[in-house]
Amino acid sequence: MNRNRRIFIIVFIVFTTIVALLAIDMGRRTTAPWNRRREVERALPTVKDGTAVDTMATDTLLNP
Repeated sequence: MNRNRRIFIIVFIVFTTIVALLAIDMGRRTTAPWNRRREVERALPTVKDGTAVDTMATDTLLNP
């Protein structure tokens, strides 16, 4: 195996490893489309009768 081919193979393996690690990292940080509804439900809790809780009422920065 000549020198150029060996360098190419090493660079190819390093590049593929970096791209795979970046893809795994992005996959862990994003939310799957089928889980988005549940994420919204956790962020905006509802009362048992189905009405939304007023989140602005608990915000103390808006009160003078």
